[in-house]
Amino acid sequence: QVQLVESGGGLVQAGGSLRLSCAASGRMFSMYSISWFRQAPGLEREFVAAISRTGGSTNYADSVKGRFTISRDNAKNTVYLQMNSLKPEDTAVYYCAASIRYLGSTNSVGYNYWGQGTQVTVAS
Repeated sequence: QVQLVESGGGLVQAGGSLRLSCAASGRMFSMYSISWFRQAPGLEREFVAAISRTGGSTNYADSVKGRFTISRDNAKNTVYLQMNSLKPEDTAVYYCAASIRYLGSTNSVGYNYWGQGTQVTVAS
């Protein structure tokens, strides 16, 4: 069993930065790849970024490539999402999710565990 808790969301001006954290409970954290998804009101949940179990592989949505960086610290059971050059269209609730796959899918189906989400609002 893995429990995920996101933090670090908030209100930021366009062009600003935020760092989200996804803290996990449980000893098996390093067996899971972790992904970030986001969901804006009225829209489908969309893939943002993924990182493999050891952090050796990552994947990003085209919309965030070059602006967001995903990383993990298995000693701290935490995954981070550094978000720079934020845009109003990045406004959403951000969720982290754990997958037993080597690298999480861009599809939200098939993840084993989800966090409760953290709100990110980017003002223009």
